[in-house]
Amino acid sequence: QVQLVESGGGLVPAGGSLRLSCAASGPTFSSYAMGWFRQAPGKEREFVGAINWRGDITNYADSVKGRFTISRDNAKNTVALQMNSLKPEDTAVYYCAARRGSYAVAAGTRYDYWGQGTQVTVSS
Repeated sequence: QVQLVESGGGLVPAGGSLRLSCAASGPTFSSYAMGWFRQAPGKEREFVGAINWRGDITNYADSVKGRFTISRDNAKNTVALQMNSLKPEDTAVYYCAARRGSYAVAAGTRYDYWGQGTQVTVSS
C-alpha cells in the first residue's frame, strides 16, 4: 500500500512558476513509476508527465513539454513537478499517482495509487 500526499499548489500569474511535491509512504517507493495528472473543471483527467522508477526516463504530454519537469528522490520518497511558463489553461487539480512497475506510462488506468490532489490556478 502506498499513500501519496501532494503539496505546493496555489495561485500564480501567467508566466509564473510553481513546484509541486508528492510525498509517498511505504518502503518500496523506488519500485514504483510515478505520474502526474490533472483535471480541470468540466474536463476529463489528463496525463501531464511521468517518471520511471530509477528517475532517468521521463514522459510528458505535448501540452507541457519544455515547460514542466518531473524529478524524483528515492531516498526521500518524493517526486516533484516543476512547472514554468504557466498558462491559464494549466489551471486544474493536479494529482500524483504511483504504479507498480518500471515504466513511465501515460494511461491513468495503469496507476494503482492516487493522491488527493492540489489546486493550481493560473491567472491571466
